[in-house]
Amino acid sequence: MNRQGHTSTKHHMMVYKKGVGSFEEKMPIFAEKYNDFTEQCFKEGAISKKHKQLMALAMSIHAQDEYCIIYHTKGCIDNGCSEEELLEAVSVATAFGSGAALSQGATLVQEAYRELDNQVQ
Repeated sequence: MNRQGHTSTKHHMMVYKKGVGSFEEKMPIFAEKYNDFTEQCFKEGAISKKHKQLMALAMSIHAQDEYCIIYHTKGCIDNGCSEEELLEAVSVATAFGSGAALSQGATLVQEAYRELDNQVQ
């Protein structure tokens, strides 16, 4: 993320860690419970840690959450993901996002147009 006008990934990670640290100081019980919950979610189980991180990365991309994209990219790397695996997760997120847009456009927008256009006339 060293493009002109953008800060580095390392800077984003530092900002995130600082913000979370401050939050944990101010809300220790909530932070502890949340951290315990997420730790359980990302434990090795029927789905490997690696695949859980890839799922989280794809969801982060779809949600357009920059901090989570960076965090879960790091989680993917830490769990042995290759660049190709990361890019396939990007592809799945893209397919999901465009598929969701198409399905809403092909159904809800057209339905709303038919219903609302009749009201205008």
